[in-house]
Amino acid sequence: MRAFIFPGQGSQSVGMGKALAEASQVARHLFQEVDEALGQNLARLMAEGPIEELTLTENAQPAIMANALATFRVSGIEVAKANFVAGHSLGEYTALAAAGSFDVATAARLLKLRGQAMQQAVPVGQGAMAALLGASLEIAQAVADAAAQGEVCTVANDNDPSQVVLSGHKGAIERALVIAKEKGAKRAILLPVSAPFHSPLMEPAAHAMEQALADARIAAPAVPLYANVTAAPVKDPAEIRRLLVAQVTGMVRWRESVAAMWEAGVTDFVEFGGKVLGPMVKRIAPDANVRSVVTMEDIEALAKEI
Repeated sequence: MRAFIFPGQGSQSVGMGKALAEASQVARHLFQEVDEALGQNLARLMAEGPIEELTLTENAQPAIMANALATFRVSGIEVAKANFVAGHSLGEYTALAAAGSFDVATAARLLKLRGQAMQQAVPVGQGAMAALLGASLEIAQAVADAAAQGEVCTVANDNDPSQVVLSGHKGAIERALVIAKEKGAKRAILLPVSAPFHSPLMEPAAHAMEQALADARIAAPAVPLYANVTAAPVKDPAEIRRLLVAQVTGMVRWRESVAAMWEAGVTDFVEFGGKVLGPMVKRIAPDANVRSVVTMEDIEALAKEI
């Protein structure tokens, strides 16, 4: 069995999509669709930068989706060649677009709004996120509980057995950096993000997405999506809508999602448009076959095998 997986924020870089667009009309057309949907030249920003503008959440989210979806579309591989799709955070929108739930324009507009709403939910400087390396979910939860001290400090991403991300008020996250080492984490690193994603502080953004998703057309995906907040497969459009809203404030249960797919019989994981999720998958399911597809060479090699 096989799963197609799609990366989340942090996988953006200047030059993303440029080689794809130069080599493939399919990619050029998709990037043009995104540009028209957003009323901006996102493709040029992806190709040329500056990185500061590309990294802004409202640009990074649709850019990462566009690049990963273009990589998938250029491959020419039918989504039915997978048994499941999954994505990390914003990557769920890419996964749903790949599976036919969203058209490209809808996915782009929703992610632009999602980025704006997340950025506006908490004033810059009031929130933060930190990665705990060499820490289990149990250790991370204990750190979050000890660091909160009346503020928000919560587990945002359970990425793999050795990496958990905390999110919340800046003061609480700074306390967590110290407490993490006391509780046995190998390292605790402040992340270069502009807002405390996947925490209760994102409640205003969740409300904004609830309104936007209520008006969005969502079709049943061609194959089930393993959802971030439940680590379980879903195909019902109404449930997908509900889970995408819950995901804004909820924990990304990536470790559990991959483990559940492995238990369900998935042995092959193909990551489109990044090299972030593949290493996580190997740490969760060491015997899995994992492939990250980024370049035209990667795409051509994959197309010969599937």
